[in-house]
Amino acid sequence: MTSDDASIKLFAGTDSDDFVDKMCAHLNIQKGQGYAKKYPEGNTFVKIEEKVRGKNVYLVKSIAVAPNDDFMELLFWIDAFKRASVKSVTAIIPYFSYAKGDKKDEPRVSIRARVCADCLEEIGVDRILTMDLHSPQIQGFFKKPVDHLSAIPILSGYIKSMQLENMMVFSPDAGFAKNVRHYAGLLNTPLAIGDKIHRYNNENAEVLEIFGDVRGKNVFIVDDFSITCNTLVSAAEKLKDQGAERIFACVTHAMMSDKGLAALDNSLIEQVIVTDTVNNQRINGHPKIKVASVAQIFADAVSTIQNEESLGTLLDRYNAK
Repeated sequence: MTSDDASIKLFAGTDSDDFVDKMCAHLNIQKGQGYAKKYPEGNTFVKIEEKVRGKNVYLVKSIAVAPNDDFMELLFWIDAFKRASVKSVTAIIPYFSYAKGDKKDEPRVSIRARVCADCLEEIGVDRILTMDLHSPQIQGFFKKPVDHLSAIPILSGYIKSMQLENMMVFSPDAGFAKNVRHYAGLLNTPLAIGDKIHRYNNENAEVLEIFGDVRGKNVFIVDDFSITCNTLVSAAEKLKDQGAERIFACVTHAMMSDKGLAALDNSLIEQVIVTDTVNNQRINGHPKIKVASVAQIFADAVSTIQNEESLGTLLDRYNAK
């Protein structure tokens, strides 16, 4: 894609400028001109500051640190683009927090991911591009295309660069093991699985048991996101108890809270590798956290969509690196 490609416009929502700058550098295009601001009473205003009629527009906005505000801003952007007569609008949502609300697992609760899907489609989104959904099945909530990217090739590449021997990957629970098997395949390492329990209907979780021989291994705990770091910390303690040599973690979405970072500071985990899907200022400069950017794979996905090529082929190419 070249800088004179007039059919595409890439815009940044709040907290997405750095990520979009990286994408634009890979695509060799200029970032779209527009802004979002919040009024004193708390409501959000967005404005597009250039002509977009007839363009294929891509907007980057994670639903992350302030998910309610983030989601409303995303809807306002899409509405503004549709009213400006764009050809299409693709919502690039690197982290989609409400993907966790994928089912009615107790009486009288909302299926939050379905509500979000209905809102996005009603406002006029044409396509969703996202990464490592906590519940990938929510793609079925949409009638519009949902392209689901994976950070596994990027994070696996970072792990390879560490050149550690006797590596092993660890899934905190059986439900996530399919994803961790992908890591094991790319890294040619064995896999261990944990038995995890959530307590008190919140983000806290604890690993109770480990299945697999971790003695003498340099173990990477793998998860899709972390807030309190309870899963990572409790897993590290169990792994060490069972003879693991060194312990690391690999997390796509770096949602760590202040409490979570404090827990990480005092944990047995030496290093946590994350991506930049979330602009979490808390992790900047943290000595245990290293960031591997996924902006290029998102840029390549945009180019693939524009050229009407296969995203499956793109992912195969990344997996082969």
